[in-house]
This record gives sequence, C-alpha cells and structure tokens, in this order.
Amino acid sequence: MQSESSATELTAVSARIRNMLLTQEHATAAVRQLAQVAQELIPSAAGAGVSLIDDHAHRTSTGTTHRLVEAADVLQYDLGEGPCLSAWASGTPQCINDTTDDDRWPEWSAAVARSGIRSMLSVPLVFQDRCLGTLKIYATVGHAFTGHEERQLGLLAAAAATLLGSAQSADATQRLSAALQAGLEDRQVIDRATGMLMEQRATDAADAHAVLLTASRAQNRPMTQVARQILDRCPDPQS
Repeated sequence: MQSESSATELTAVSARIRNMLLTQEHATAAVRQLAQVAQELIPSAAGAGVSLIDDHAHRTSTGTTHRLVEAADVLQYDLGEGPCLSAWASGTPQCINDTTDDDRWPEWSAAVARSGIRSMLSVPLVFQDRCLGTLKIYATVGHAFTGHEERQLGLLAAAAATLLGSAQSADATQRLSAALQAGLEDRQVIDRATGMLMEQRATDAADAHAVLLTASRAQNRPMTQVARQILDRCPDPQS
C-alpha cells in the first residue's frame, strides 16, 4: 500500500512539472515555477526557493516565492555558508527546527531569525550523482517541518532534478524515462524497508522513516543504500 502511494505521488509530481521544466527556454523561469510548486505542495511553508549551483558553488539561477527567502539565500552566498550550501555540498537534506538555537551556521541563523524565519528545510537536486542545486522551504514558526514534509520535498526534488538534468541531454526522453523509473524503484525500496522497521519496532511509518533518515545521515550514505541493507540482511540500522 505504501509503495503504491509513493508511486502515485511521484507520478503526480512528475506530470505536473514535466512540461513546465522541459519546455522552458531559460532555467530562471523554470526554477521560479518550481519554487511555487514547492510552496503549494507543502502548506506549512511560508515561502520556497530553488537555487541552481555550478561546480564552484556559484549560483547560476535562483527562484523564490517570498522576499524573506530571497534575502536568506543571498545571505548564504555572501557568508559562503548555510544550510542550502551544505545540502548542495553533502548531497543530503538539511533541516533547521529553530533558527534561534541552531549553532551549525550561527551568523546566518541569527540573521534570518531576526528577519522572521524560524525553521527551514533544504534538499539537494541530484541528477546522476551530480548536485545541480537545492530546493528549500521556509517557515515563520519553529518546528514547522517533519519527516513527512521532508519526504514530500524529496519526491519533488528527485523529479525536478531528473527533469532539469535530462533537459540538458540530447537523448532527454530516454534518459528521463529511465531516471524516473530508477527514482520510483528507489522509493519502493525505502517504503519496503520502512514497513519492515515498522514491524520490527512496532512503530508507525513516521518513526520508521526517521530511523532510516538518522541512519543515512550518521553513516553518510544515501537512504536507499541503508534501506537495501535492511532488506538484504534485516538488521536494525540503529542497533
């Protein structure tokens, strides 16, 4: 059931942005629309943004839905650090529950807290092991985003990265189909592992997904690899 739900979500997201991204002449117009989709997808978000970043950590295109998001993004690039740059560099999601007490990027966090931003979530746009940039959402209240929102944004980011990356290729149609299929298969692996952890731990889907996410971050490995390990060997990743 959970795998079927993920397949439906991914299909819906892909269908919504497929034409939008692949028919845009300029990336700037595409990422602006993608930011709007992200904000509409997650109601708890007060604003959203997308940054395309080159191999030297320079922005090539940016789209935001709110001036606070734009200011927060600019500050990251001015300081040379922040959650979005970390998401891009590490290829892993970065979440801030409360900017008033997060000490990973103290100067940036303090500045955006004063502007009214209290929590944020940034996920990388990864295509064929290359991070194209980040997709991020902001909120004006603390602890606005949970594992559920991270999963939603991750689905959108995976589809968007595939579309953006494939649009740059001559064989875009074939590569797009294969990449979307691979993304769907990865999601099904994660859902199966989540179900196994639910049974092992007698817990719900959110807690089981959080176990996978924590293990992925602690081991610095993609969540799909952690999920496959569970399915192959059936261990508890936190045991």
